[in-house]
Amino acid sequence: MMPALEYRQSTPRFLAARGASSTRLGGRMSGVLASNVAPLRLVHRAEPSLPAGEWVRLRPLLSGICGSDVSLLTGRSSPYFGAVVSMPFVPGHEVVAETLDDLPGLAKGSRVVVDPVLSCAVRGGTPCRWCVAGQHSRCDRVTAGRVSAGLQTGYCTDTGGGWGRQMVAHAAQLHQVPDTLDDRRAVLVEPLACAVHSVRRANVPAGAAVLIVGAGTVGLLTLLALRALTKAGPIYVVAKHAHQHARARELGATEVFQPSRAARAVRRACGGTLEQPMIGGDFLLGGADVAFECTGAGSGLDMALRLVRAGGTVLLSGMPSGGVDLTPVWFRELNLVGSYASSGSATSPAAGPDTDEQGTAEPAGGAFAEAMALATEAPLDGYVDAIYPLSRWREALGHAAKAGQLGAVKVAFDPSRN
Repeated sequence: MMPALEYRQSTPRFLAARGASSTRLGGRMSGVLASNVAPLRLVHRAEPSLPAGEWVRLRPLLSGICGSDVSLLTGRSSPYFGAVVSMPFVPGHEVVAETLDDLPGLAKGSRVVVDPVLSCAVRGGTPCRWCVAGQHSRCDRVTAGRVSAGLQTGYCTDTGGGWGRQMVAHAAQLHQVPDTLDDRRAVLVEPLACAVHSVRRANVPAGAAVLIVGAGTVGLLTLLALRALTKAGPIYVVAKHAHQHARARELGATEVFQPSRAARAVRRACGGTLEQPMIGGDFLLGGADVAFECTGAGSGLDMALRLVRAGGTVLLSGMPSGGVDLTPVWFRELNLVGSYASSGSATSPAAGPDTDEQGTAEPAGGAFAEAMALATEAPLDGYVDAIYPLSRWREALGHAAKAGQLGAVKVAFDPSRN
């Protein structure tokens, strides 16, 4: 038996959490996480068993708390996902871990980061069209195969997750961590791989004016990937908190705006006219060429749609929550692009580069290889500044919900600590 944080949802509890969180704003949602409404409990459960060959047991060293985790636990995530998870499950998909078994080319005791997507290569059987093409983030078989339903590790009852003392993963999910990369940087590799993928999905033209809405973990890592991998022109960042302003400038932001100033600041920087409807936020006729929505909030997407020029692109990096007026997509003929996980095939370089419909390509090694290199080189010290044992899970989740206000970027668990 092992200690783990277990998510066990019921419809009444989901609705109660959603109702409670709807009455709270920003960091005050931490009250939901600390209450009995939260569908999470610290339990002792059986260690997960290896489903088949090429699987290995892992001992998580650090596991991050993602914004999508907070949304899930406060009832703000979409019920859409209920069909592609299996319960109860142990959350935690941003994981750096130590292997507990030998694999060909990967000795027991190796440090690895986990690509959480549970694609056809992991599940076995005939691969779907997307996995054949190397686009495993789009896998059509996340409810089939040799493990229970789950779009990712951390949402699947059979695999466990990083918020437990042990989990299992397939060889295809593992990326060895170099000795030069410490655990606090390594736990950022998975969200950084997602940022790399989103930047490639946006296909940013050389010299384009780019807007990033949100400067939490997703927004800052997206900024890092944009500066490292594209020839973008000016990059403007919308950020609430002083430490986010400082980090965004350190990573190469051209200017950083408060949300209340964003519309006028983008008009000044990019041109256009500011329009003020009777109801709703201001919008531009003109604006940025490309916007990345990195908050997951309806208000963030609403802002991005209103501040991009006609024919521009808005990319959803944050997991969407909340309703939004899509009129700008229609009226300004915008390109609304989704970006989920990291795509690509990091374990099959012989298959060649991965190409999607937009013509973007990931080099051999995929987004995780690029993310590993960026995590080694970039100024990311201090991004993981709060680490908790599982026993202090309420405090940890409250901290994560208020990370911006408290000057934090990433909060993580160390499941080995008591």
